[in-house]
Amino acid sequence: MQNFVYCNPVKIVFGKGTISSLPDLVSKNSKLMMVYGGGSIKRNGVYEQVKKALKGYKIVEFSGIEPNPAYETCMEAVKIVKEQKIDFLLAVGGGSVLDGTKFIAAAAKFGDGDPWKILSEGAEIKSALPLASVITLPATGSEMNSYAVISRKSTVEKFSFGSWRVFPVFSIIDPETTYTLPKKQLANGLVDTFVHVLEQYVTFNMNSPLQDRQAESILNTIVEISDDVLNKTNDYESRANFCWCATQALNGLIGCGVPQDWATHSIGHELTALYGIDHGESLAVVLPRVWEYNFELKKEKILQYGKRIFGIPGEDKDKTAMGIINTTEDFFRTLGIKTKLLEYGIDSKNAAEKISTRLKSRNTPLGENDQLFPEDVKKILLNC
Repeated sequence: MQNFVYCNPVKIVFGKGTISSLPDLVSKNSKLMMVYGGGSIKRNGVYEQVKKALKGYKIVEFSGIEPNPAYETCMEAVKIVKEQKIDFLLAVGGGSVLDGTKFIAAAAKFGDGDPWKILSEGAEIKSALPLASVITLPATGSEMNSYAVISRKSTVEKFSFGSWRVFPVFSIIDPETTYTLPKKQLANGLVDTFVHVLEQYVTFNMNSPLQDRQAESILNTIVEISDDVLNKTNDYESRANFCWCATQALNGLIGCGVPQDWATHSIGHELTALYGIDHGESLAVVLPRVWEYNFELKKEKILQYGKRIFGIPGEDKDKTAMGIINTTEDFFRTLGIKTKLLEYGIDSKNAAEKISTRLKSRNTPLGENDQLFPEDVKKILLNC
């Protein structure tokens, strides 16, 4: 097992009614920017709860963060932050709002030219505004990590970045805020959480039984609760467990000391940027094909995963492992998520050509062993 150091400074405030604890977490002397999306927090009552809790605070509101937060929109917020001398950012909404807020926090303090360099060149973030979140959509795990994904409309690109400086100071997670979410968003969140775990778990054996069991506990829980999450109205227990799974899936713990893949996410980001397919949908399309393409590398972990999560045994390793890949795809479909590009009106040849060309220009291999090059990605997409 690799050597590692794990440190996560985020304070999590979890449970019913926890939005009211905001005054205990934010200094009254702060000048806040409250960042949110398209208005769903006003329809579900979260906006009112936050404003009530922060009555008497100096607050500047910034709305309009997209489901795939845009660089251009974030830079509008950065301008206001500088003009208004904002010193604390509060993201209220889903992971996309928090991702956008992380970029705003970094860009507002970036002193080395165009903040786009943070995304396109991996420029170092030397300083950032403090930020926190009231999370309303379980999916990205952004509430307890230091990563974010940002799109740029003008170039139709989507990049991720990370820095310990954009860890939230705290995150409030009230499962009741998920009650008004559409079923499609819940399904996408379930897939996103599930695949986050798989990207860190289904790689190759590293003698890491604890991390494996931690990952498997999240996967098993998602399988167990998914039907209740999607079909039981206002079921606190299933929503609470879903929220906690999403947070644990990408807070760094299960990935400590083990190889990680992330090829599915990288390819999925390109599909989202070019064709507007939802993030969770892109993952459900790409993951089974990535596994098939890397079959020999991943076979032993696929077999372990299939046995421990879906109870699938088998003496013929190749046949059993292929069956497990199909079972995973079937699971996504039971959530209501389609798994073929054609079902989204996307031509696989067109996607394969465009995305492989993009990746070729970046010269960055993908996969747990950096084994996937643009031509490999092209073949994977042709099978999607």
